[in-house]
Amino acid sequence: MSECRVQREQLVRFCTEVFEAVGVVDAEASDAAEILVAADAAGIESHGVARLQRYVNGIRAGIMLPNVAGEVVHSTPLSLVIDGHGAMGLHLSKKTMAEVIQRAEAHGAAFASIRDSNHFGIAGYYAKMALEKDMIGIAMTNTAALGVPTFAKDAYFGTNPLAVAVPANQEAPFVLDMSTTVVTRGKIETYLREGRLLPEQWAVDKRGIPTQDSEKLLADMLYQLGGGILPLGGSGELTSGYKGYGLAVMVDIFTAVLSGGLFGKDVVDAEGTSGRVAHFFGAIRLDLFRDPEAIKNDMGTMLAALRNAEPAAGETQVYYAGLKEHLHEQDCAVRGVPLSAKVWSQLQAIGSELKLPMPDPMG
Repeated sequence: MSECRVQREQLVRFCTEVFEAVGVVDAEASDAAEILVAADAAGIESHGVARLQRYVNGIRAGIMLPNVAGEVVHSTPLSLVIDGHGAMGLHLSKKTMAEVIQRAEAHGAAFASIRDSNHFGIAGYYAKMALEKDMIGIAMTNTAALGVPTFAKDAYFGTNPLAVAVPANQEAPFVLDMSTTVVTRGKIETYLREGRLLPEQWAVDKRGIPTQDSEKLLADMLYQLGGGILPLGGSGELTSGYKGYGLAVMVDIFTAVLSGGLFGKDVVDAEGTSGRVAHFFGAIRLDLFRDPEAIKNDMGTMLAALRNAEPAAGETQVYYAGLKEHLHEQDCAVRGVPLSAKVWSQLQAIGSELKLPMPDPMG
């Protein structure tokens, strides 16, 4: 079996029961499950249920703290700063983004920065929460130091993803969800699971030399021995790697410097720890600028033009940010969420240990 497909609702149910079995309660368990499965449904398997075992291990080890509400340490009508106190990032982030949207409804725009949190899944999930309210959604997080600055050989910033979502009429919304490094660590882990060599343009070893060895790279990054993932654009200046480097530092500023959280090399995700990361969220009402329907109509026109652009030789379709994920999600609604054989085996092991019924694979 190369892969199996599982109905999305069943996969969410299973993951919810796993979280509940290790002490996560009520909405926090269901939110965590929903956000992990949303990544797989969007085709972002590096941030999906493949990470479930990591969450189970982190909760059991006491380095990810369930059922912690977080503390508001600064508040204005337009802004929040929250100390997560080691909370699980998934539920805390969803709750915070909902509060940001509520404040933006009242005041036009609102923002929040969180410190001392944990992994929050895909940034695009939170940005998309603003769409149904005719708002632009923004989400960012820093991560453990995995990214190598231009001309450096050691990691000084995280993969530091950012997401922006904008609604559109007659088209799937624009959802830019990207790391500021060439790839995320989750993608490196996917290559390790699949036994594939890394492309030479992705990462460098502890000497600063390009590496294709995913296992050695992951170990070196885990124990802070040097090396790491290259910034968006790659090494040096010729392909503008300094632009990705600058974006990564920008995310550290919005997430960690604004909240008073950890940034750069101080964010450590080692074998016995969890990187206490920082997040940033924003929501901006379209009607601050002009009629929301007019904006969404123009967005639809622009995105349709991109989607209908003539493909280059050998290609079949031009996409805009978020379209591939939208189409993948539609496919999953009909055919189920795809899981690799290795991930399915991991879920079976978790289910067996916790004595939980597995979802039924679809035919």
